[in-house]
Amino acid sequence: MVLPFQPLTVAFRDVQYYVNIPMGFKQKKVQLLSDITGAFRPGILTALMGVSGAGKTTLMDVLSGRKTGGIIEGEIRIGGYLKVQDAYARVSGYCEQTDIHTPHLTVEESLIYSAWLRLPSYIDSETKASFINEVLETIELDEIKDSIVGIAGVNGLSTEQRKRLTIAVELVANPSIMFMDEPTTGLDARAAAIVMRAVKNVVETGRTVVCTIHQPSIHIFEAFDELILMKTGGRIIYSGPLGQNSSRVIQYFQNIPGFPKIKDKYNPATWMLDVTSKSAEAQTSIDFADVYETSTLYKENIELVKQLSSPPPDSKELEFPTRFPQNGWEQFKACLWKQHLSYWRSPSYNLARFFFFSVSSVIFGILFWQRGTKINNQQDLFNALGVMYSALFFFGINSCSSILPFISIQRTVMYREMFAGMYSSWAYSFAQVIIEIPYLVGVALLYG
Repeated sequence: MVLPFQPLTVAFRDVQYYVNIPMGFKQKKVQLLSDITGAFRPGILTALMGVSGAGKTTLMDVLSGRKTGGIIEGEIRIGGYLKVQDAYARVSGYCEQTDIHTPHLTVEESLIYSAWLRLPSYIDSETKASFINEVLETIELDEIKDSIVGIAGVNGLSTEQRKRLTIAVELVANPSIMFMDEPTTGLDARAAAIVMRAVKNVVETGRTVVCTIHQPSIHIFEAFDELILMKTGGRIIYSGPLGQNSSRVIQYFQNIPGFPKIKDKYNPATWMLDVTSKSAEAQTSIDFADVYETSTLYKENIELVKQLSSPPPDSKELEFPTRFPQNGWEQFKACLWKQHLSYWRSPSYNLARFFFFSVSSVIFGILFWQRGTKINNQQDLFNALGVMYSALFFFGINSCSSILPFISIQRTVMYREMFAGMYSSWAYSFAQVIIEIPYLVGVALLYG
């Protein structure tokens, strides 16, 4: 790798998560995660799986620091040290299920922008460029690096390419830990295989990678190294290695008395979700969470968590002198650069404004020709003031409303980037104001 990184483990013990119930209900809060204990290690691809409502995405959001509401209890350690969210956010990446990107940038420009704001300021531009090229090759995006991202479902990249771009945008920040929320959801078999190949390439760099999955194909499922399987109610019913051809996890469940055997050539993931569902538990009278907590595997995991909860010798706690990798001026420049490209590549938005102001200025000129040159009485003064008020009101409302479709697309991107710790709100807002000025001056001169 062009840029080195620190391999980090994630160990969590007795994690509980509650959300408060609105007033008017007898129950004050509901528990979504219960006694969650486990670990993620570098170079190992871990799957979080469970039926809908089992809490797999909730668990990943809690461990990644994405849950800002509710009550979180338990212990989460990064590299043996207690998690500090500000420092943790600098060494972790989160790939959302919805692929949110600036539609007017190219693939390479998206990575340049992310690297600009998320890599430390002491890294020179040549090293950044080399690292960006390395990431493009790792995620297999180098052949389409000059393609415009576009709007999902309308133009630009395909869904599978957007998934890989989401991974690349996070990987270019050089994180030690990466969380991916259902990276293969909504993809056909071929596209899912391409995305999983990119995910495996990330794992081979030695990073800690965790993915939530929901009913994967057998080929996708067996690409994982370890599995954390959850049941409804937010409890773990299996945490351990898959084994070759899922042999370890199949053997674990088939050793449970009264547990149905898997059929030949049947998808192990589908089989596990079917036989451990709430209705299946009621039929077999087996509480799989209780079975797991009395198993040898559970004891082994407890020992592993204890081991990973102690910092390695000569290690140091994660600490960064500033909240953001870049100072405010660099944040502003990066945001302004992106906004400039977005505006320049949005001719329909800008040409529509210029066309509207051109036509409107002609109409206003015809209707109020020389009304302000001859003011002989009070009514003439009121007419002149009315013209100025009408022009300001009319063009002001139009300027505010015409930008709304453009801003609505950028807003979701801004939320993702701010949560990733790329910039402060003022840097983005100031860049948005500055980039509007040349266009507003242009239409004002046109009107004049």
